[in-house]
Amino acid sequence: MFKFEREQQIFNIAGVKVGGQPGQLPTVLIGSIFYHGHRIVVDQKKGDFDKEAAEELLNREKECSEATGNPRIVDICCSFPEAFSKFIDFVADNTDEPIAIDGTTENVRIAGAKYVHEVGLSERTVYNSINPHTREEELRVIRESGIKSAILLTLNVKKPTVLGRLEVLDGLLEKARIAGIQNILVDTTVLDIPDAGPVSRAIYLVKEKYGLPAGAGVHNAVDRWKSRTGLNRREFELASTVANTLAIAMGADFILYGPIESAPIAYFHCALADAYTAFSMRQEYGIRPIVSNHPMFKIFRKDRALRL
Repeated sequence: MFKFEREQQIFNIAGVKVGGQPGQLPTVLIGSIFYHGHRIVVDQKKGDFDKEAAEELLNREKECSEATGNPRIVDICCSFPEAFSKFIDFVADNTDEPIAIDGTTENVRIAGAKYVHEVGLSERTVYNSINPHTREEELRVIRESGIKSAILLTLNVKKPTVLGRLEVLDGLLEKARIAGIQNILVDTTVLDIPDAGPVSRAIYLVKEKYGLPAGAGVHNAVDRWKSRTGLNRREFELASTVANTLAIAMGADFILYGPIESAPIAYFHCALADAYTAFSMRQEYGIRPIVSNHPMFKIFRKDRALRL
């Protein structure tokens, strides 16, 4: 394993700590609910959904989080402004952890930001996301909403390389400053099927150069692979496991693991990667977990509650 030379920042987002040296904190896992095509959504535009099924998914993810020690942020996806309030209210009422507002367009994200401010949820909210194309109007709304946490998406389609991702980060940090963001999570952005490698390397470099929490939705690379070549379920699960754990081995502080239905598998393999990392860091550098419920203390227990 390795220790970053630069001091690593740790942010506390509504009780969830993210960042630090490898082995200090568990990887924060971010699963998505109400995403496009989610079977529990009856009407995306109106925001109608199966509340019983949604609550079951949230509770199952909570069980996984408690069993492994990996904190969670619930990513609330939405495609229509008028639906966001229903989605946000439900998740906020049925969870205690931070929520991420993940709109498909600027108008949807703006509606989400205004609503969380209106109902007093700004401190619990992570804005997903600010990217190089985010305009001044959206930044102004974020600032006025009082949201202090955001994911910065290092999207660089003209130069989709490791260095290309880093080249847009300074501009994103300026946008975050304008928006009043204090807790910064850098998403090193999947663009293509083989991107798990470059994305993981970019995570390492972001932490080494900036000391900021970094991670990615590495599952997106596997999703694209599956859609093109038809991976079977077993292949898909194994590929997702490799992609996520590769990112953690390179220092990832958070993983957007995809649909919330994948929680049992994602939490298990990410917790195991965390445990291996923490044990190695303790032996080599004397760096110990700074939380008592780290996966290193939970994943190997015989009475571990998580069952796949």
